[in-house]
Amino acid sequence: MTDLSGKHILLGVSGGIAAYKIPNLVRLFKKSGAEVQVVMTQSAAQFVSPLTLATLSGRSALTEIFPDATNTQSAWTTHIHLGEWADCFVLAPATASTIAKLANGYSDDMLSVCFLTMRPNKPKLIFPSMDGEMFDAPAVQRNLKTLEQDGCVIVEPEIGELASGLIGKGRLPEPEKIFERVVEALLPKEKTLAGKQVVVTAGATREKIDSVRFISNYSSGKMGFALAAVAAELGAEVILITGKTHLQTPPNVHRIEVESAEEMFRETQRYFPTLDLFVAAAAVADYRPAEVYAGKLKKSSESLPLHLVKNPDILLEFGKQKKPHQVSIGFALEIQDALENAKAKLVLKNCDIIALNLAQEAGAGFEVDTNRLTLIFRDGTIEQLPLQTKRAAAKMIFKKANFFFQKSSLTSL
Repeated sequence: MTDLSGKHILLGVSGGIAAYKIPNLVRLFKKSGAEVQVVMTQSAAQFVSPLTLATLSGRSALTEIFPDATNTQSAWTTHIHLGEWADCFVLAPATASTIAKLANGYSDDMLSVCFLTMRPNKPKLIFPSMDGEMFDAPAVQRNLKTLEQDGCVIVEPEIGELASGLIGKGRLPEPEKIFERVVEALLPKEKTLAGKQVVVTAGATREKIDSVRFISNYSSGKMGFALAAVAAELGAEVILITGKTHLQTPPNVHRIEVESAEEMFRETQRYFPTLDLFVAAAAVADYRPAEVYAGKLKKSSESLPLHLVKNPDILLEFGKQKKPHQVSIGFALEIQDALENAKAKLVLKNCDIIALNLAQEAGAGFEVDTNRLTLIFRDGTIEQLPLQTKRAAAKMIFKKANFFFQKSSLTSL
């Protein structure tokens, strides 16, 4: 486990059912060597016992700003001292009510006042958790944008079964994932891509049939967004060219949203001369209808023939123009003859790395937060990565890509 010895974590807990996960999160922090101070809303105590959190953290779980009569005079300024003491503020779960309070500067309990006293250079991570309809509500999204603009890191909830019995976005990530994000925020990162321009394509393209219908695929864009987020954390100037998706733009990433393969090609082509690293993670449609019908096609016969024409191959076109110092990484989603097809793609498109994954493998296909990649390198080397989060896979990919930049630097000496 990552060593967080000497780190002080201020852990805010608000009143959602997902608070049942927090004792395990506290255990992870303590096992890593960190000091944890829990501050919780009164509603949170309906879902998880303050005594449980106090026992696991070794510190009383605080709710009220005002001390009782038995406390010392210094207790009156506990919220000030905690804002100075903490290296990181973590709010998990973050309910709609608490998000609204923090976004608007309310300070009527220990959690909200500690949030305000956090020193401005310290990371603040917010993990929203609620029913999907609540999360998508304009007021909640507006408050989250305010917090993001104020410097908070908003970690999107996951998709899965909710307390309401519905399935959708709103689940709090598991404690291990929360721990991983906190580690990323607390430990200094190597800026291995500082000074580099990285262009990432992500998501699915849409190819119009008429004004209301299109051809597309199941890509969520999660892998491409993870790659963009990690590249920005590593110091790169990141341009993310994405198909339509509801994913939030990662911090310090310039997002360009497109619809069709032709639009994605035009936007990407603008950066061909200047980019240092091109990561083609989008699921680009190979074909498009030759003719887009104006208005809406009506049912007039038992069949509807579609004449499809080939779309531009973005990665292939970049491979033709690629300069010696530029590095390109492609993705190959395969079902049969996977390794042979991926190797052929690497050669045909003049890539340095091809990341192969299998469409039908559990936890590694579309619309999931994990991936199992096989990296195939220009020199014929093959490396199998374990099943891991897409962020973790992105880190491994950029670690390998950095070897190409180092080799290029030595060659130019």
